[in-house]
Amino acid sequence: QVQVVESGGGLVQPGESLRLSCVASGSIRSIVDMGWYRQTPGNQRDLVATISTGGSTYYADSVKGRLTISRDNAKNTVYLQMNSLKPEDTAVYYCKIRVRATLVIEAHWGQGTQVTVSS
Repeated sequence: QVQVVESGGGLVQPGESLRLSCVASGSIRSIVDMGWYRQTPGNQRDLVATISTGGSTYYADSVKGRLTISRDNAKNTVYLQMNSLKPEDTAVYYCKIRVRATLVIEAHWGQGTQVTVSS
């Protein structure tokens, strides 16, 4: 079993920063990539950013220049540094880890962490 746990969410004012963390543990042979998604009530879960084992990154247009994804391979941890936060960044942020199993690649999700940007 693979466990994925996010932390670091909270309530901040517009323009402030937050850093989210996500740790994967358990029966992990190798991690393919790690990513952050976000979801607001009544809407689908949207991709925010991903990072591969080699460090290649992808960002949604709405967060480019403000959010930065990074990872610590030794700790199976991925981070999301969120700067210049806007009210529209308010959402539940989920971490997804894709791991290589025997014959397939498996996706594992965390429980989510709430980020609220409000004055």
